[in-house]
Amino acid sequence: MVAGRALHFVFKIGDRKLTAKFYREVLGMKVLRHEEFADGCEAACNGPYRNRWSKTMIGYGPEDTHFVIELTYNYGISSYVPGNDFRGITIRSKEVLERARSGGCSVNKENGKYALEAPGGYKYYIIDEPQPKDKDPVEKITLSSSNLQRSIAYWKDTLGMKVYSEQNKSVLLGYGDNQVKLELEDIGTEVKHETAYGRIAFAVPFSEQPLIQKQIKESGNEILTDLISLDTPGKATVRVIILTDPDGHEICFVDEEGFRQLSVPDYPSEAILDRFIKKQENKENSTA
Repeated sequence: MVAGRALHFVFKIGDRKLTAKFYREVLGMKVLRHEEFADGCEAACNGPYRNRWSKTMIGYGPEDTHFVIELTYNYGISSYVPGNDFRGITIRSKEVLERARSGGCSVNKENGKYALEAPGGYKYYIIDEPQPKDKDPVEKITLSSSNLQRSIAYWKDTLGMKVYSEQNKSVLLGYGDNQVKLELEDIGTEVKHETAYGRIAFAVPFSEQPLIQKQIKESGNEILTDLISLDTPGKATVRVIILTDPDGHEICFVDEEGFRQLSVPDYPSEAILDRFIKKQENKENSTA
């Protein structure tokens, strides 16, 4: 079994101000670090764009112990087209519901859970119970599958995930009992990735990355980006390999050692993000 650790999910966002407001004031997350890049990522971390972009990591606690969200902003791109690939992220927190309702957010009931939409249409399911103090309130991320047994074969047999539960139309997998789980839900049709497609990331020991690469090649599955080292200005370099599952979901395996250095919380980043948002607002107002 791969010694993996669930890290984050990547969303491409078109409005940094509204998005930051939702994640901070409604979901109650905190900016952990913010990074600016002059050119597109060699591993397409910001999508198929070669322009200036930024990355904001936001969550309920440090990346060492929490599953967080990566908000990717491409300068000059104000919106993305959603597909049917992303289903939602489940959070246990009645406090989120209270903030959503008091803030005038639309709250809908779906399958016994309350549903909120972040800017861009990304859905969050909220379990109406007190937010845990001793663990991450993020419980699972749900992605679409067009063929559940084929998906299970890939994530379990090829990537080494453990099956925690399986139902007729869904399966729950993970790399550890105390980690955020990946749920795959059979939608009975083709999974379509439009421009808003995301990416899920896991950390593995540096020594395991070549083994994953070898396993993927031998199994005939697809590698989007072979092992490559990525630099972050003023921070640690990390090595990644980018894969895609049979339904086209992008998967990043980053080296654990480098990522722990890169992901040290940089809480002053929150003020840095706000300065960039304000600067952008002023620029837009001056050209209006």
